[in-house]
Order: sequence, then structure tokens, then C-alpha cells
Amino acid sequence: MPRGQRKKPGVAFYVLDTNVILDYVNVLPQLSGREAELREPTIDLSTAYIVVPTAVVRELSSFKRERSDRGRAARIALRRLREMFEGDMTNIENEYRLKETAWKKVGTQHFAILPVHKDFKNGLPYCPSEDDMDGQIILAAMSTAFSVKGLAVDGTVGKEDVLKFSSEEVILLTNDNGLAIRARERGLKTSRFGYKLPEPYSGRRDIKVPAELLDEFIHSGRLSRADFERTLPDEPPLVTNEFIVMKSGDPCAYHGYDESEFETFFSNVGRYDHMEDAILPLQYVKKFPVRPRNPGQAIYAEALMNPDFAAVICTGPAGCGKTFMATVYGYDACQNGEFIGVTVVPCENQSKIGALPGDLNEKMDPEVQPLKNALRNYLIKEDSVIRRKLDALRKHGTNAKPKRGTDAEDSGIPSKRSSIKSEVNDRVNLIWENWFSSVPIENARGRDFALELAIYDEFQDQNASQADTLIKRLGADGKIIITGDIEQIHAPYLDQSNNGLVYASRLLRNNPMVAQVCFREDEVVRHPLVKVVAERQKMRPKEEP
Repeated sequence: MPRGQRKKPGVAFYVLDTNVILDYVNVLPQLSGREAELREPTIDLSTAYIVVPTAVVRELSSFKRERSDRGRAARIALRRLREMFEGDMTNIENEYRLKETAWKKVGTQHFAILPVHKDFKNGLPYCPSEDDMDGQIILAAMSTAFSVKGLAVDGTVGKEDVLKFSSEEVILLTNDNGLAIRARERGLKTSRFGYKLPEPYSGRRDIKVPAELLDEFIHSGRLSRADFERTLPDEPPLVTNEFIVMKSGDPCAYHGYDESEFETFFSNVGRYDHMEDAILPLQYVKKFPVRPRNPGQAIYAEALMNPDFAAVICTGPAGCGKTFMATVYGYDACQNGEFIGVTVVPCENQSKIGALPGDLNEKMDPEVQPLKNALRNYLIKEDSVIRRKLDALRKHGTNAKPKRGTDAEDSGIPSKRSSIKSEVNDRVNLIWENWFSSVPIENARGRDFALELAIYDEFQDQNASQADTLIKRLGADGKIIITGDIEQIHAPYLDQSNNGLVYASRLLRNNPMVAQVCFREDEVVRHPLVKVVAERQKMRPKEEP
């Protein structure tokens, strides 16, 4: 605004840092095409005066050639800034001397690109170098504050102006902790910027219902949406393929079963079918090769076995059976002729497959050990021959000898020449060779998994563009299973709001061909200690390391 002109009451000035634009590119309005609205920002910028320092433009230009989300955001930001200011002529002398800032009005907002006079810092006890981008952004924020106050004369400041300096009317928006600390040291006011994110979609709802409603669901085999909404008016609207776990405080609702026995049959769990417009009981869970041990596993088994689902997204803490059940399902489905094979795409970030020795299978072996371990555990629990040998070993020990005239193999007692572990490993390797294969994530591009089951493990370590590419690999008569845990993100620049798992969940929500499953902390089925750790982590404050 013109030099010396006071701002209107209620109007705020904000200086944007580079990371705010890169993380939330929609902070810059889109002039051409469909408008991208800001949904519930933490700071209302709808009527603000917004300054973009030229140092920020320089940083965006340095990122624009990157083949990453950061590069894409930089290109979008630069394109929007050009559209915003192209065609406007400014007086460069007035700009540099802070006499008048050329504001571009966009809707109810005002934007400006602010260059800083080369002598501006001479009157300040602060002289950052030209290569110090954070320092240049701080200078831009300070020059904005001096301009708003009408203190700077001919683009420079004097000692008396420094003593009068106050930035109460100018706020530097930055999510960079280091820059915020440096700015506060120079007397600048800073604030974070972001969006109020909605609660992540879990795909399930655990609710208490009246006994008569549960009784109607069990005996009629369905519960209409109208009856559900009439009985529970405060519940949010049902979502396509959302699973409902219903409990009743009335013991009469269980009709002769105690609650633990009742939940063993999972008769209290249903799925909202948008075509039937009703909650229907689980239909496929009994066909799963392993008996589910809790409602979360029952929901997961139902989603896996349902032939109408082309994609299943499963989230939850470690130890609930996400990878185990996906692997067992793939093995069983291949044996039944549903798929020609299972392709595993480990989604570990920054994989160094090419640097490892051996052929591709040998390079990928460390990455697929979780799935091989799942097959190993499945054989130990479900294979009758291995179970018989284990029982014999526990009963007789390693010194036991078979009866005269019988072979150790027939008696169920393992011989000294081989161990149960080596036998299980041999079986796992044979199963893997027959039905399973694995490819690095970089080799999955350009492929489609037709008549195959694709398992994407550790999906939380992918960014949005990588996740989008992998989801689109689904081929004809194929199926994809996406698993992960947003509490265990190891990739840089990703957090619980911008990772591939959250992106996939939001993108595929309310889709009739997709089921989403979320395990609770109390559904961990590993050692009881793992369950305790998961519950304590959930209770721990987020900022605590």
C-alpha cells in the first residue's frame, strides 16, 4: 500500500515462507480453471494482504525441475504467481524504496511480490548474505513491517527507525522452526499455517445400539438405513461399504449366548451395502482359511474374500495381522484358481535394490521377509504334518526314537538329519516359487496386474504421486491390497497427513468397489507385550518423543 498509509482495521499483513507454499500450494489462488478452495485453514487469509518475497520465488525456481511432490508444487506456485501478476506494470523505484507496493487484488485478497532495496539492511544490526534464503525472507518481512509503519525513507532505515520497529501488524507465516526462531530474534511475529484435517476414515464404526435394533439385525439378516437413522439420529451418515460393529448393554440381546461367545460368531458385525440401502451381515468371513480372532480380523477377512471388492485398504498398529492375512488370502486364492499369482511390491522408501548383490529375487528377498514369515507362521499353525511333528517334539523331546519297524516321518518325530525349521523353510520357498513374485516399486510403473493379486505393504512410506501410480496398476480381474500404519512413517517429508496411505484412503472412500479396514489397538494378536506397547503409544501425547 502507499507509503505512510495506515492499514484498515481488521486487515492483516502476512509474509509467506517457501515451505508454506510448497506444503499448501492452494494458499495461492488459481485464476484459470476450477477454483481450489481452502478448507478450514488454521489462519483465515480470505481478506489479508499477502506478501511473497522474491527470495521465495528464487527458491521455488530452484525446486521446479525436481521430479517430486516438491517440484510439482513449485511449478504450480510459479504458474499461479505469473498468472496473478503478468500484464501489470510497476514502478521499480517505488518498489525498491518502499514508497508504494503494487498490490494485486484477487477476490477479497491482495498479493504482492516484494523485492528488498540493496541498502535496506545497512541500517539494521542484521546483514544476511545473498545466499541465505531464510535471512532474505526475514529481511522481506522486516521491510514489509517498516513500510506498513511508514518508517523507511527511500528504501533504507535509520537507527531511530530500528528503535521504533514493531511487527504487530505483520506476521511471517512459516512452518520452519529454524526460520521462526531466527525471525523472532529479529522482533518479527511468526505463526504456523496449515489446514484442519478431517479425522481419517477408518472404514468401520463401533457403536452401542438398543437391544431391539441388534435383535432385528440378527434375526432378519438386514437392517435398513432408515431404521438405523431413526433409532440412532445422532450417528453420522453411513458410508458405502462401511462396517458396523454393534454392541448392546442388554444381555437379553444375545439370546442365550454370553457376550464373548456371541462375538466369536461375529453376528453383530455388518456392512452397509449402498445397493440394498441396508446393513447386511458378513457373508464371506467363514470361507477365510484362518479363523478370525476379533472383529477387526473378521472385517478384514470379509473384505478380502468378497469378490466384488477390487481394492482393500487395511491400516492399524503392528501385530494385528495385516500382512499375515493378506499373504494367507493370496496363497489360498491362487490355489483355488482365483488368481494366477501374487505380486508383492514392498513400499519401503529409498530402496537400494540395485546396490545389493545377486539377481532380482535375491535382491528382493530382504524386502519380502515379512510375507515369507507370514507363510511360515501359517504353516506352523495350520499344516497337519508340521503340527504333528511339533506335538511329538514337545512331548518326547529331541532324543525320542520311533518305534521299531516305523519311520521317523511316519511317527511324527523329527529325525536328527533335518529340523522342523528347515522343513518349514523349504515349504515356504516352494510356495513362494510357485505362486509369489516381487518387484521393486520403481519397476512397477508401466505394468498392470491382470488376474493377479498385488500386495502393497508399508504404504505409509509413499507420497501421494507414488501412491496414485501404484493404485492405477490394477489390471482386469485383479485385486490390490494396501496395508500400512500411519504411526510408523520412516520416509522424509512425510507425516500423518500427507502420506500415501492417507491419500489412498481419502481417494477411494465411499467407493462400492473398495473396502477399508482399520484395526484398533486392542486387536493386536502378537505377544501380549506388543498389545500393551500399542495401547501406551496411543495414549502418549503426540509431541512426546
